[in-house]
Amino acid sequence: MRRTILTRSTTCAVAAAALACAGLVGVPSSAAAAAGDLAVEYHAGSTGSDQAEPWLKVRNTGTASVPLSGVKVRYYFKSDTGNPSYRFACSWAVKGCANVTGTFGTLAHPTATADRYLEIGFTSGAGSLAAGADSGDLQLRFHRADWQSLNQADDYSFSATQTAYANWSKVTAQLDGATVWGTAPEGNDPTDPTDPTDPTDPPADGATLFDDFDYTSYNDPKIAANGWSVRSNSGGPGVPGATWAPQNVTFPTVSGNSVMNLETSTAGTGESTKQTEVLTKATKFRNGTYAARVKFADAPKSGPDGDHLVQTFFTINDLKAPMADDYAEYDFEYLPNGGWGEPSNILYTTSWETYNPDPWQAVNQHTESRQSYAGWHDLVLTIDDSSIRYYIDGQLFGTHDAAYLPERPMSINFNQWLIDLAGLTSTTPRAYDQQVDYVLHVKDQVLTPAQVAAKVTAYRSAGTAFEDTVPSS
Repeated sequence: MRRTILTRSTTCAVAAAALACAGLVGVPSSAAAAAGDLAVEYHAGSTGSDQAEPWLKVRNTGTASVPLSGVKVRYYFKSDTGNPSYRFACSWAVKGCANVTGTFGTLAHPTATADRYLEIGFTSGAGSLAAGADSGDLQLRFHRADWQSLNQADDYSFSATQTAYANWSKVTAQLDGATVWGTAPEGNDPTDPTDPTDPTDPPADGATLFDDFDYTSYNDPKIAANGWSVRSNSGGPGVPGATWAPQNVTFPTVSGNSVMNLETSTAGTGESTKQTEVLTKATKFRNGTYAARVKFADAPKSGPDGDHLVQTFFTINDLKAPMADDYAEYDFEYLPNGGWGEPSNILYTTSWETYNPDPWQAVNQHTESRQSYAGWHDLVLTIDDSSIRYYIDGQLFGTHDAAYLPERPMSINFNQWLIDLAGLTSTTPRAYDQQVDYVLHVKDQVLTPAQVAAKVTAYRSAGTAFEDTVPSS
């Protein structure tokens, strides 16, 4: 299986588990065009059997600007014998491949020429299309996970004669959930429900961890009783000489609801740096849905700004040996002031296969967005047997490959720490806050962001501040 080796100059060490250095798409604009104001052009980039290359352009045919984050395009195809898995890649895009997502789906009503689809989406970093403008080239491709030959000839959306860009109605486009272009295979309009269940209904009961973080202080006995550890032991990640300060984890009331606040502070030296982390004592979480509502901050609550800060929500297990294949980690990481070679705001989602701390080498896949994420955000991570998906505020941010699926259970963690002291050399004390409203894990169930919100609402309506029915691994 092919793997992408990515390197990032980071300082990594072990917490309660070995921590690698890891980490969504922006909130869509409220602007929208009227139905029928998009068109999709198609060009067959390849007619061979090693991979399919649907090259696309999305064109705004209306009079209002269209945010690409609200656009979904579907290319329909017939899976090969044996129903293999497929992998998506973006070879080149005018809007930047980092701003293009690809997700595979199964049709509710298979036809002779289609039982699968590739859905293309965009992050907020792709921007908007002005009236009359197009997205420019989207040179996309997909292939079988085993790299065996595939057959395009029986694919609904494929045409070997489409050797130049032109309107193509066998590809559909949705804008803010409404189909505005193209014709899907019969009985498979993208807006048709795939089952009679309302997608916002909470799913059937499953083993679940839910915590509303309704505690009095870091040493509240309920915290340990509910399976959490407020870190106080030494070690990385972060600035050498820094300590992990449990007393800097507090539980203030915000808008009538208790939240967990992680404060990290420094006066420009390792010894003055106090970092914070809260993690589950059990490593019993693997496939399923992970969700949290997190407030990131661009500026300190006191003192000068500029430190290379990392604000996180992640899952992880221990690295048993350098480059061990059974390591796993899945991160949301926000760097408000840059770091790791980035000059300013960046948000990473990263799926880890393994790494070597010295000399640094990493096997991972990441998606990033270079913009401010200050404020509250709903973060959702789903893991099944085929892929890892990251969402922010209900929008798909990144889809990562099966090569990075977890082999062993993990813990659930939140921390806030400093990469180094190079971002700000001042010795004036400063402090930063990261807040967490709730955390949810549903074992072995892939929930939509809407289902996550419904499940959290159901817990709160019932007055349930904590539940953990997830069995020990």
